[in-house]
Amino acid sequence: QVQLVESGGGLVEAGGSLRLSCAASGSFLHINTMAWFRQPPGKRRELVASIDSYDVTDYAHSTKGRFTISRDKRKNTMYLQMSSLKPEDTAVYYCNADVLLDSVRVYDSWGQGIQVTVSS
Repeated sequence: QVQLVESGGGLVEAGGSLRLSCAASGSFLHINTMAWFRQPPGKRRELVASIDSYDVTDYAHSTKGRFTISRDKRKNTMYLQMSSLKPEDTAVYYCNADVLLDSVRVYDSWGQGIQVTVSS
């Protein structure tokens, strides 16, 4: 019903930048909060940043000041601009969206994940 597709990952040197995108498609009424999560190798998945339908943002302490989350509601797309990247930012990054399917159903949707690798 809802598909989230991430793009923009890859390999970058420490101090560099990357921009991730997450495009939502399918049949739904509205997207509420969207978020980026990441899962470093051997660790648990953690929240990176979130943005609600009023464009209020929240960041993990480790990414505040370096990452910027944004969204284009007309395109149902969310972005994560990552700057001053560090090797510890290496992880699989996941897009998440809280989607209103109809007047009663809410669906927690996840993308397939995209690899970001920061070399030292």
